[in-house]
Amino acid sequence: MTTPDPVTRSSSGYSAWRLITEELRGEISDRRLRPGDRLPTEHAIAERYGVNRHTARQAIAALAEDGLIESRRGSGTFVTGEAVLVHRIGLRTRMVRSLGDEGRSRSKSRVLHSTTETAPEDVARRLGLTDGDVVRIESTRSADGQPISVGTHWFAAERLPDIADSLRRTGSITAALGMHGIDDYVRASTVVGARHATAAETEVLAIRPGAIVLVAEALDTLPDGTPLQYLVTRFAAQRVRLEIEPPHPD
Repeated sequence: MTTPDPVTRSSSGYSAWRLITEELRGEISDRRLRPGDRLPTEHAIAERYGVNRHTARQAIAALAEDGLIESRRGSGTFVTGEAVLVHRIGLRTRMVRSLGDEGRSRSKSRVLHSTTETAPEDVARRLGLTDGDVVRIESTRSADGQPISVGTHWFAAERLPDIADSLRRTGSITAALGMHGIDDYVRASTVVGARHATAAETEVLAIRPGAIVLVAEALDTLPDGTPLQYLVTRFAAQRVRLEIEPPHPD
């Protein structure tokens, strides 16, 4: 039997209850704990992780605050029935359609900030620019009124100087590009990672400090391979799963 540890912080200085919360959140996200499943008791969680019951209680409270579990008097604590959105990343990734699945209302983007600036070296390389400015847009996306992602987009300013205004009007990158005569584009590459949310991301996404975000760095191009958009999107991991679709055969 594991002896409960009265210390509620890990050796790295990160609260033990937060680590437990993230592990349980991951089990809920990947369906090892499904909607309707009973959560292990406070005592069982304390024994499993070798912590005291107060630490286990904090982890459970954090999951409840995020709406992932609910307590039923006399029955225990259960995973809620709220579905986790699935965003499918493929050749023609369109978030407005991908996140409209599972009976939810369509998602919509909102521009937080935009500016025209000199292209950072890595952005210029990805967009194939030797000189010139880029339009940088900071946006957030919600579904059913709940924030699910925050994104940073870069476009060549010479090609799309007014793309930010178009996005403000339409709430959709696809629709905004359509206003500029671009009716088709493809996903050339996507790299996905994960990390703890920054303070700014925590505020915009309405998630707890220390929560996990999934980070997708992507490049979209025109069908002929001309770079169109470089973007970095941070998804609230507790609300969104990313599904990478296999490439279509030629």
